[in-house]
Amino acid sequence: MQRLSRLTVAVVLLAVPALARASTWQIDPAHTSVQFAVRHLMVSTVRGELGKAAGSVTLDESDLTKSSVEATVDVTAINTREPRRDEHLKSPDFLDAAKYPTITFKSTKVEKVADDHYKVTGDLTIRGVTKSTVLDVTGSPKPINDPMGNVKLGGSATTRINRQDFGVSWSKSLDGGGVVVGDDVDITIDIELVKK
Repeated sequence: MQRLSRLTVAVVLLAVPALARASTWQIDPAHTSVQFAVRHLMVSTVRGELGKAAGSVTLDESDLTKSSVEATVDVTAINTREPRRDEHLKSPDFLDAAKYPTITFKSTKVEKVADDHYKVTGDLTIRGVTKSTVLDVTGSPKPINDPMGNVKLGGSATTRINRQDFGVSWSKSLDGGGVVVGDDVDITIDIELVKK
């Protein structure tokens, strides 16, 4: 019995450092933005911003490839600085925000490219359709303290998706060729995290 007790203590002591290396961070919605860009009439690029982001990152400080992220973005507050276009983008023709008010991302794999560069693969869900998507993430995992004493991290993530893959298929063909709205959508996420 005494041997079993010592073994239990040894296992617990070995496990404690591993547990201590993981930390939880919340997305700071006031300092995080999700932007998108898409071609219009094959001659210009329309840029917009989605609503607030929420979620958390579990950071394995000893091996960042063992980290994970879950995030939700508000679709109902889409803003392209043109109210009529915003309403159309929220309609069933595009994002159907009344039925699908959020876009979600849940990581499945993190790969290190360099000390400040990672590839984060995860399940991206738009309009109820989930596809595996890779985010190209840059940022230093070195925390700083803000003036209020909060511990913060930040970074930027980019990806390109085909909106047709997610059932966002509205467009019209142009007489001279091409379409009103391009299929490729570039997404940029500027993120700030606060340690829980």
